[in-house]
Amino acid sequence: MEKAELHPRNRHRAGYDFARLVKACPELGPFLIRARHGDLTVDFADPSAVKALNRALLRAGYGVQGWDIPEGYLCPPIPGRADYVHHAADLLEGRRGPAVRVLDLGTGANLVYPLLGHAELGWSFVGTDIDEVALACAKRILAANPPFKAAIELRHQRNRKAVLGGILEPDERFDLVLCNPPFFASAAEARAAAQDKWRKLGKGPAQGSGRNFGGRGAELWCEGGEVAFIRRLIEDSAKHPKASRWFTSLVSKSANLPAVHRALRHAEAQDIRTVEMAQGQK
Repeated sequence: MEKAELHPRNRHRAGYDFARLVKACPELGPFLIRARHGDLTVDFADPSAVKALNRALLRAGYGVQGWDIPEGYLCPPIPGRADYVHHAADLLEGRRGPAVRVLDLGTGANLVYPLLGHAELGWSFVGTDIDEVALACAKRILAANPPFKAAIELRHQRNRKAVLGGILEPDERFDLVLCNPPFFASAAEARAAAQDKWRKLGKGPAQGSGRNFGGRGAELWCEGGEVAFIRRLIEDSAKHPKASRWFTSLVSKSANLPAVHRALRHAEAQDIRTVEMAQGQK
C-alpha cells in the first residue's frame, strides 16, 4: 500500500517488500505474520520483530551491515527518519556529496540519520551524544561499514545542559543541523505515553517500559521536555549563527509550535520554515 504522505523521494512510500527484505536479511523471516487483510507484516508490538525489520531495511535499502543496538535503546522507525533527511535535503536544494557537512545532535546508538543521509545523499556527518554506551554502539556499526566510517565522525557531548557548546570546533561550519529532541518532560510522562501506545496496539497493560521501539533516559525525556530542548538549541544557534546554514529540529506536537516560533522570533531568526511531515502517528 502506497504511503502518499511520505516525501516523494522516500524509498518506503510503496510499503515494505518483505520478500526482498527477507532475501537480504533472512533473520527477519521468523517474525513475519499475516495481517487481517492477508498481507505479510510483523508484530509491531514485538521489540525483536521491530529490530529485525530495521536491520533488514537498512541492509536491503541502504547497504548497512551488522546493524544492532543494545537492549532497551531507541529503535527508530526507518521510513519516518528517512522523511526527515529528505525534507532537510530540500532546504539545501537537494545538494549531494561529501562536501555537504551535517551535524546530528543526539545521534544515539542507532546512528540512523548519518547512515541514511550518507547512503542516500553522500553527506558527511558529525554525530554527537551524551551517552557513551550509545556512542560505543555507533562505533561498532561504523567498524562494520568502512564506507560509512570514512564519512561519519562521532563526538561525546560531556555537558548535559549544552547542545552546541563543547561540540563545535573553532570556526567550524556545517550546512545543516539535524535534531530529534526528547519528546517528554519526565520519565513518568514517557512511561504514561508508552502505556497508552501499548494499549492502542491492543496488547493490554505493558510490561516494563512498554515501548516497542525502545528508548531510555535522555533519548526520551529531559527537563522541560521537547520545547525546552529546542529552546536551548535556538539559544545556542544564536550564539553560533555562522556554525550552520540551517538549524532544524523535529517537533512532535503542533501544540508546541507557538512556543518554538516565539523563541525563534526572540532570537531574531532570519528565515523560519515549518514543514509538515508524516512521522508514524504523530
